[in-house]
Amino acid sequence: MDEAGSDCEEKGVESKLLATPAAKLMEAQKRAERFAKEKEACNTCRELVQCTALTHIIYGNGHWRLAQALANLAHSYLTLRGLPVHAIHHANSAKYIIFMDRGGCATSSEDREEILSTLVTIYYTLGVANGMQKKYPCRAVTKIEVWTKESYVNLKKAERIMEELKGTDWRTTPKLKVSEKDLFVAFGRASLQNQRFELAARHFEKAINTIRSAEGEIAPELINLYQQMAQIEQAKKNYEKSIEHLLQAHSISLGLYNKFSVEVASTALLLGKAYASAGEEKHIDAAEMYFTESLTAYKEALGMGHARTINALKEFSKWLARTGKRKKAYDLLKESFVSQQDPCSDFSKQAAERLYIMGCICLAEQNPKEAYQLLSKCAQIQSVIYGPHHGKTKRTQELLDMLQMVPAVHEETRCTKKKKGAELNCRIPDL
Repeated sequence: MDEAGSDCEEKGVESKLLATPAAKLMEAQKRAERFAKEKEACNTCRELVQCTALTHIIYGNGHWRLAQALANLAHSYLTLRGLPVHAIHHANSAKYIIFMDRGGCATSSEDREEILSTLVTIYYTLGVANGMQKKYPCRAVTKIEVWTKESYVNLKKAERIMEELKGTDWRTTPKLKVSEKDLFVAFGRASLQNQRFELAARHFEKAINTIRSAEGEIAPELINLYQQMAQIEQAKKNYEKSIEHLLQAHSISLGLYNKFSVEVASTALLLGKAYASAGEEKHIDAAEMYFTESLTAYKEALGMGHARTINALKEFSKWLARTGKRKKAYDLLKESFVSQQDPCSDFSKQAAERLYIMGCICLAEQNPKEAYQLLSKCAQIQSVIYGPHHGKTKRTQELLDMLQMVPAVHEETRCTKKKKGAELNCRIPDL
């Protein structure tokens, strides 16, 4: 590097070191906005942590600007990283600062406007994060009920403050991190968790109409909303309406993504399951078509060994077995072992589940020897992964004990037991 370039670099480093906290704060905010647009979750949160520290240095403990920085950090932990516990902690800290009013209160209408917009972010974050707590296992049902109630109360507060902001005559309304659409979706999910299906449907419909008005008929966000609507109709046993919503979601996926993408595969799988759940003969062909489309897309996008591909295969094969197409189900499962590139994936939870289904198919086809061979391999894997006392291992072992009562199987196992110390073979037995 020449001398001039070295001098420029030294001056740049020096200017950064000598920059005021306010200048550093502005730079960190710009970086956070850029990272957020690029969906770089970790980088966004890192910059927002720096923004919070710098805001604390500039304004002190009790200023509403610190509450705003904490609210932004909480919102990012929630929406970008899916960390509700972190989000609740920082949002509660922000709320505490605003309502303590320790000398950092707003002195102008513009400041009050900013504080109200911050409260919208806080209450929305608390509402959604409390709702997300239900995803985590908890022994106390009453605690889950409290979370659901808190979720709805906080969302109502966010809605009320947003209405107050919309009705003001202030010249400059701050840009809200939370939109009306966000609130509709959050209300819908909170209502769905509480099994208030009609109320959930109304909120989701409002969200759908808002998105369609702003972004058109094939906005990506519509996919999940139509899936949520389908979930509501399935819970109400309205299978035809559920299928209608999923067809819309699948149509949007096909319009936005490649036909061999994960997005198309997932909507096709949901459609296959919806047609299968309807349980009507007229839907059999449609169910098979969408199951096949989903499995093909997953194979192309992720490969045969991926957990999502295996899950689609299991759903398809179970349905085929239930509808009497056992041979096709068996062949698909057997082919999945052959087409896997990683030999170690033959010794996994997914492999055990497929072997179990294949063993059950052989039982239904009155082929006890082959069923015993497959279920023995399944039990070996389950014993290593789950342990011999796990429910899945014990269930498989019960089937094996029952099969040992069959004369043909009993004779074969008697011969096999003579071979002691045989090494466990990680490959599927020849069928």
